[in-house]
Amino acid sequence: MKPQVSVIVLAHNEGETIVPCLERILVSIQLPCEVLVVYDSPDDTTVPWIEKCQRSDPRVTPVLNLYGKGPARAIRFGFAQAAADVAVVTMADGCDDPMQIDTLARLVDRGVAIAAASRYMRGGRQIGGPFVKSSMSRMAGLSLHLLARVGTRDATNSFKAYSTEFVSSVGIDSDEGFEVGLELVAKARRLRLPVAEIPTIWLERTSGQSNFKLRKWLPHYLRWYRYAFGSKLSLEEVRSNLDPARCA
Repeated sequence: MKPQVSVIVLAHNEGETIVPCLERILVSIQLPCEVLVVYDSPDDTTVPWIEKCQRSDPRVTPVLNLYGKGPARAIRFGFAQAAADVAVVTMADGCDDPMQIDTLARLVDRGVAIAAASRYMRGGRQIGGPFVKSSMSRMAGLSLHLLARVGTRDATNSFKAYSTEFVSSVGIDSDEGFEVGLELVAKARRLRLPVAEIPTIWLERTSGQSNFKLRKWLPHYLRWYRYAFGSKLSLEEVRSNLDPARCA
């Protein structure tokens, strides 16, 4: 049976810690789903633990990223493998609340292009995390919401649900970092497509190290921040500068 939601989990050398993360996801989701755990190399320490989870629950699928290393390429490859009409991107670090996956997916089912889990709206919260990174994220999210009217106060959060038809139609330009979420929100805004949000509580990971590289990836975030402020575009105009190889 075709799944109603494809959950794309990005994993990078998470080892045994991926197990409780996947268990929480599998217990939380009520919709028919597939859980695609995307990793960059066959020797990733996460792989044997993903395979163990797959043996106990066939909804779990290990996915080797063939588009090249890095989170942007892993997300793009995950979208390419998704069988459902809705895809939710989440991390393997346990920071996101899996209980919200169904709610986000249902919002997309109802017609929005993107449903975002927002740390910065009323009822949302971020607990932990580097001060500079979280402050910049908050300022970017709130200014985009107030000034560019992107539909969410947390455009930089990766934890979002997407219409896979929308993602396929606009493609993904991002090639570095986690800026895919911001890129797709900016493209939805330029197309004047609806974006919704729900409050979420984000918790800093309790084990392992974050793979976020603020200094390296900041210029890419700024590109899509500026892009969100433009006038309405047609789909052809949004796709005009897209490398055909980067179409999800």
